[in-house]
Amino acid sequence: MKGFQIIADFHNCACDEALLQQVARLESVCLGACKHAGLTVVTQAFHQFGDSEHPGGATGAVVLAESHLAVHSWPELRAVTLDIYVCNVNQDNGERAKALYDMLYTAFQPGQVKTQTLRRGDLNQP
Repeated sequence: MKGFQIIADFHNCACDEALLQQVARLESVCLGACKHAGLTVVTQAFHQFGDSEHPGGATGAVVLAESHLAVHSWPELRAVTLDIYVCNVNQDNGERAKALYDMLYTAFQPGQVKTQTLRRGDLNQP
């Protein structure tokens, strides 16, 4: 199995505040980015925290035929966390994961980033 994971923390995001606060905006951006990256959405679940007067951020998970995207926003901190994982027996989807990451990076416009990447699935590698 060829697996690739990107875990990222975005801080000081300069995007429109609505993207951090409104679940509908977050869902639209995430689904559009998955499609743009050539990934296949199987299903998704998104949740709004707070209420319309006091939005408290949003969280979402997109199940992909290739694996998943999870995203969480904290508008009060102007922060977002991401978990992108792709895997496939026949091909390496690492470039698609990177394309998805790039689309989300562009959307959120973070001022500071902490990113970790992992190659997964090869039992012959330490």
